Amino acid sequence: MIWTSLLAASLSAGELPPSPPVLTTEAATRASADPAATYWIYVLAESADRIHKIRYGPGGAEVEQSLPIGMFPVMMEGPHGIQVSPRGDHFYVTTGHGIPDGKFWKFDVQTGRPVSDPIDLGRFPATLDVTPDGLYAFVVNFNLYGAMVPSSVSTVYLPTLTEVARTETCAMPHGSRVSHDGLNQYSVCMMDDQLVELSTRTFGVSRRFSVVAGEEGPVAPMAAMEGDHHHAHHDPDSHADHSHHHPTCTPTWVDPSPDHRHLYVACSATDEVLEIDREEWVLVRRIPTGRGPYNLEVSPDGRLLVVTLKQGDGVEFLDRATGASLARASSTTRVSHGVVISPDSRYAFVSVEGVGAEPGKVDIYDLDTFERVASVAVRQQAAGIAFLRMEEPADS
Repeated sequence: MIWTSLLAASLSAGELPPSPPVLTTEAATRASADPAATYWIYVLAESADRIHKIRYGPGGAEVEQSLPIGMFPVMMEGPHGIQVSPRGDHFYVTTGHGIPDGKFWKFDVQTGRPVSDPIDLGRFPATLDVTPDGLYAFVVNFNLYGAMVPSSVSTVYLPTLTEVARTETCAMPHGSRVSHDGLNQYSVCMMDDQLVELSTRTFGVSRRFSVVAGEEGPVAPMAAMEGDHHHAHHDPDSHADHSHHHPTCTPTWVDPSPDHRHLYVACSATDEVLEIDREEWVLVRRIPTGRGPYNLEVSPDGRLLVVTLKQGDGVEFLDRATGASLARASSTTRVSHGVVISPDSRYAFVSVEGVGAEPGKVDIYDLDTFERVASVAVRQQAAGIAFLRMEEPADS
């Protein structure tokens, strides 16, 4: 039986920097005409154990369905990561809290119900992504508990819901994303200042990249094995306490570009996005952002980079070719979290957590004008977000 719980999240955030130009409230709330197409997304309410399905189309935006998730009536289980299968028939969710480990869930899109009991993964499974063939999910086990020891990435075989590998990577892995060609999975180490590449064929670590400020570059395999802190920052085979390490980038997200050429890493501590050449494995450039970049996504047409500013309570729109900031808009509430862009590169859907008992929000932005065209209230601490599908008008 599925139960729900309600526990408000108490979070804090900073101020939005004054430049580049920020869309005013008046400009941001001038809604353009409703779209001709219809879009559906999922968003998780982490402090309410809820999954919301939101529809945006002719007639505006609304919560179309609200689903409970969880197993324990007196415990907040914290749905955190979500992704939809390539065929659009299932979606997958992680719940971070467990006894002691969190769980991985598989839902049927049509019924909104789990297809089976969830399976246990590591401690606090968080962000997840699915391979283009729909066979595997890669889930980072964020591990909020105890000492800052290296954690792992779980590989789940989706047809049978079986964890087939658990690969140790780094302390506090986050931001799991699979490359568009399906060859690699990428995550970042918030406490170890690394970008880690896994092979989707062997499930093993293939490369590491240091994102230490001023020392960005490949991590030599021998340095990683020997625990050279100047280059690798920890021994991946050691379980020693790493609380003495002070990350300089504090990476929170990574996203591969649709053309397979680049990776974009959000450095929340330095207020910038790093562009890394995926083939050459070198830093190409630094792209400055507003305060606290957290999640980001490249638009499917490759034109834009949309970045949520968790400490800046906003979202920023960057020109991917030049790195220039095109606009920065404030969110309708505090603590901006996740972003997903529609397949036609027309709209960005941004989850905003809110503070305390206030509702979370999903803000919707027109990527032609960078104006906010709709906002939908959901339950507390809106977090993980995923695109479900879009439907063109019948006469198109």
